[in-house]
Amino acid sequence: MAIHPSPPAPAAAGAWRDPSLDPQARVDDLIGRMTLEEKTAQLYGVWVGADSAGDGVAPHQNAMCDPVDLPALITRGLGQLTRPFGTAPVDPAVGALALARAQQQVVAAGRFGIPALAHEECLAGFTTWGATAYPVPLAWGATFDPGLVAEMADRIGRDMRGVGVHQGLAPVLDVVRDLRWGRVEETIGEDPYLVGTIGTAYVRGLQSAGIIATLKHFAGYSASAGARNLAPVRAGARELADVVLPPFEMAVHEGGADSVMHSYAEIDGVPTAADPDLLTGLLRDTWGFGGTVVADYFGIGFLETLHRVAADRPDSARLALTAGVDVELPTVRAYGEALVGAVRDGAVAEELVDRALRRVLLQKCRLGLLDHDWSPIPPALRAADGPGGPEPVRGSVDLDSPANRALARRLAEQSVVLLANRDGALPLAGAGRIAVVGPRADDPFAMLGCYSFPGHVGVSHPGVPLGITIPTVLEAVRAEFPSAEVTFAPGCDVDGPGRSDLPAAVAAARDADVCVAVLGDRAGLFGRGTSGEGCDAADLSLPGVQAELLDALLATGTPVVLVLLTGRPYALGRWAGRPAAVVQAFFPGEEGGPALARILSGRVNPSGRLPVGVPRGPGGQPWTYLQPPLGLANEVSNLDPTPLFPFGHGLSYTSFAWEPGPAGTGGLPTDGSTDVEVTVRNTGDRDGTEVVQLYLHDPVAQTTRPDVRLVGYAKVPLSAGEARRVRFRFHADLASFTGRSGRRIVEPGALELRLAASSTDVRHTVRLDLTGPERIVDHRRRMICDVSLD
Repeated sequence: MAIHPSPPAPAAAGAWRDPSLDPQARVDDLIGRMTLEEKTAQLYGVWVGADSAGDGVAPHQNAMCDPVDLPALITRGLGQLTRPFGTAPVDPAVGALALARAQQQVVAAGRFGIPALAHEECLAGFTTWGATAYPVPLAWGATFDPGLVAEMADRIGRDMRGVGVHQGLAPVLDVVRDLRWGRVEETIGEDPYLVGTIGTAYVRGLQSAGIIATLKHFAGYSASAGARNLAPVRAGARELADVVLPPFEMAVHEGGADSVMHSYAEIDGVPTAADPDLLTGLLRDTWGFGGTVVADYFGIGFLETLHRVAADRPDSARLALTAGVDVELPTVRAYGEALVGAVRDGAVAEELVDRALRRVLLQKCRLGLLDHDWSPIPPALRAADGPGGPEPVRGSVDLDSPANRALARRLAEQSVVLLANRDGALPLAGAGRIAVVGPRADDPFAMLGCYSFPGHVGVSHPGVPLGITIPTVLEAVRAEFPSAEVTFAPGCDVDGPGRSDLPAAVAAARDADVCVAVLGDRAGLFGRGTSGEGCDAADLSLPGVQAELLDALLATGTPVVLVLLTGRPYALGRWAGRPAAVVQAFFPGEEGGPALARILSGRVNPSGRLPVGVPRGPGGQPWTYLQPPLGLANEVSNLDPTPLFPFGHGLSYTSFAWEPGPAGTGGLPTDGSTDVEVTVRNTGDRDGTEVVQLYLHDPVAQTTRPDVRLVGYAKVPLSAGEARRVRFRFHADLASFTGRSGRRIVEPGALELRLAASSTDVRHTVRLDLTGPERIVDHRRRMICDVSLD
C-alpha cells in the first residue's frame, strides 16, 4: 500500500530508541534531547475536523477549538490524535488508511519521529461508523456478569487496535446518585461494589487487547447538584470516600487501568482539574497510579471560562499541570504556546512539564511507539491488503462481525430485567393477535444510548446509512411469532405533546389478545433527547404523553405487557399491579430487539437484575438504596422514598430454592476472613439463572452506615432440577468504612451478612462478631469478595 515509513532523522538517534533498555532510561534519554516546544507538543491532542468553523459535537466546541495549522504544528511532534474515526462517518478501511497516513505525516515532520497516540470513545462499543453497538453500561450492570463484560471489552479493544487506535475513553465509573441525571445510562449502577467489579472487568478486557482504558469521570461528576450536567458537587468527604471513589480505586488496583480522565466537577468549590490533592495526592501518592491523567474535553479551558479560577490560558495551564493533568484534550488551547510562554516567564516550572511528559512517553514506550521498527500500518490493513498488495477497499474491514453480534445479543439477553409477571402472563403464546404499540416499538434508535455512533454522530449526517443492522422490537416480534397476527400503532411521540395517534393505538390493543406496549427514551446529546449527556430530567415521569398512552391501553382490558427501553428507570408506582408484565431494558444495543422478542417468547429465560431501583413516584430525588436508617421511610415524614422495585430485583420463568450452608464462625478477627455458603436449587421445569447477592448490615457503627450494601454476588446458571453451592470468601476489609477520624477503618462489633435475591429480599442471614482492635486500612485492603461455585 502507499505508506512507507521513513527512517528517523539522525537527530532522532539515541538510547531511547533501544527497546532492550529499561523504559525509564529510554524516556530520560529522550527528554534530555527535547526542546521545550517539543516537550509541550507531547502534552496535547489535535481534533482534526472539529475546529471553530465546524459543526459542534459538544457545547463550547466552536468557542474552545482554535484553528490549527497541522503541518506547522506537527514539526514539534504531537501527543494525541482525537477521534479520527468518531468525528464523522467514515468506512473503517478508509479511516484506518487515513489514520495511517496521518501518523506517517506526524512521524516524518517531527525531529524525533514519535507517532501520536490515537484515542476514541468506546462506551457502548467502538464509537465509529459500522462498529457493533453493544448495550450501554447500565445494561452491563444489569447482567451482574463481569466475565461477559470483559469478553465484550476485549472484542471492542481488538476492533479498535486493528484500525490503529491506542486508547479508549471508557469505562464510566460514576456511581448513580440521582436518577434524574441524564448520564445515568452511561453508568453501571447505584452501588459502588457493582460499579467497581463490572468496571474493572471492562478495564481488564479492553487492556488485554492492547487498548489503554481511561477511567472517567474522576471524580464526583454524578453527584451534581440538582442532577444537572456539569453542575457543582456538594458531596461530603465520607460520601466521596465510601461511595464515589471505591470503583476508581478498584479499577486502578485490580484492573491496572493506565489512564484516568478528570471530571468537569467542582467539589466544595475546587474544580477537579485544578485539585492536586485529588489528582496527585490521592491518585498517585496514595493509590500508586502510574499512568496518565487526561483532561475531559475542554476541561482545562473551563478553569478559565466556566469555573473562573484561572485568569487566562497560561494560568489554566499552570493550575492543571500543577494538579496533575498530563494531557490536554481534545485539542491544543492551553498546553501549547500559552504553556511555553508561562514556562519561559517563570510562571510554570519546567519540572512540571517534564513530570507530565515522562508519564506520556512511558505510556508511548509501553505501546511500542518509541521503537525504531514501529509501523503506521495497523493490523486490519495488513490483513485486508496483504504485503505489497493494493490499497484496501471500502468494506474490507468488518467492525460488526457475526461473533460481535452474537456477543451483543448475549449481553442484551442477560441484561433484560423482568420486573413483574402477573399470573404468568409471560412467556407469550406463539399464536393469536399481538398488538405492538408505542413510540419505541419501531425505531432502531430506541436500542441505542447517546454514545452509540448513530445517535452520537450519525444524527448529524441524515443522508448516511446507519452502518449496522438494528432490528426493532416490532420486526423482532414478527420474526419470533410467525404464526401470530401482529399489528402496530405508535400511539404518540417519545416526548412531544401530540395525541392524535392515541385512538389508533387503543383500537389496536382492544382488538388484540395481548398488547406489547413499548415505551421509553430517545437518547441524545445536550437537550436533543430524553436521556443522555446534557439531557437531565426534572422528575421521573415517563416523557411526553406516554403515561396517557399507557393509561388508555390498560383501560381497554386487554392484557398489557409493558416493555421499557430507557436510559434511566422511571416511576411506575401509579401502574403497580396493573400491567400483565413489566420488562425493563436499558438501551440494549443493536441486538436488543431480538433479545427482547426471545424473552417475550420464552426462548430466553430472563436473568437481569436491577442495577438501580425503580422509583414508586416521580419525585423524591436524589435517593438510592444506600441509605442510613434516617434516610429510609419513617413515621416523621409523609414522603416514602421506598422504591417500587429495589436494587438487585429481577424475576425468572423458573423458581429457585435456597438452602443455607454451615453457620460458620461467630467470631471473626478484624483482619480475618470467613466463608459464607448457600446452595441454590432450580425447582422449576426450565433452565434458568439465579443471582445470589451478599449484603452487609452493620447494626452499630461510629458513623452512620447504609442499612445494607452489596459486598458480593454470583450469577448461577442452573438446569431444571440442578443444585449448586455458592461460597463467598468474606474478608473483614469489606466491612471497612470512613470513621470519625477521617481514616478508613475496620471496627470491631456485630455484623450481619445477608444472602439475598435483592437488596430487600433476604433469604438467609449470617451473624458475625468482629473481634480485636480497630484496624486502619488503606488501598492495599481486600476490595473484592472471592466467589466459587461447586
